Amino acid sequence: MDDMFTRWAPRGRPHRNPPEVTNLHHYRVDLFYGVVDMQLQELNDRFSETGMVLLLCVACLCPQNSFLAFEKKKLMQLAEFYPQDFSRFDLLVLDDQLETYICDMRSNKEFQGIKGLGELSEKLVVSKKNMVYPLLYKLLTLALILPVTTATVEIVFSAMRIVKDRLHNRMSDDWMNDSLIVYVEKDVFLTIDNETIVQRFQNIKTRKEQLQGNYFNVL
Repeated sequence: MDDMFTRWAPRGRPHRNPPEVTNLHHYRVDLFYGVVDMQLQELNDRFSETGMVLLLCVACLCPQNSFLAFEKKKLMQLAEFYPQDFSRFDLLVLDDQLETYICDMRSNKEFQGIKGLGELSEKLVVSKKNMVYPLLYKLLTLALILPVTTATVEIVFSAMRIVKDRLHNRMSDDWMNDSLIVYVEKDVFLTIDNETIVQRFQNIKTRKEQLQGNYFNVL
């Protein structure tokens, strides 16, 4: 790897005297670092700045190495991302709970060696600590369902491109919403018998006909 790297010029083109570098430099800088830069760029394009902040805040819940990643300021910031779940009063209470929580966790032998958020949540329930720190447990629950909700949103957007294509571009919002529910939750709808669906639509049709008949009778 310490030998000089030989650059091959395309046939018919003159050599331009490129700078001499070693094989190690070529594979580390020109190739490896280049691939890393491409992956970082892809991650930056995929995750927004707000999403990255959210992920960094969630990482502060990690229980590894005696809750080494714990940072109260970022956990408070994480709670602020959910204004419907944490009121201003809840944020004040959570601030106090976090102080007690981290001291309790680091001094409690039952919580030593935990590696993931799922294991942490189970341990909190078994030890009934979820009742002692209810707001922290709510925050942990929201962090656990975050990947599921994110994946669900991506599935819905992918399905939207399939359901509302170029030929169905004028589809109304209600029709698209009904179609997406059937498409996204197809595992649920597959458990429903076809005869039940037919009977359901038949009852709707009959009900509409009865209402129309009553309307004309009134007139």
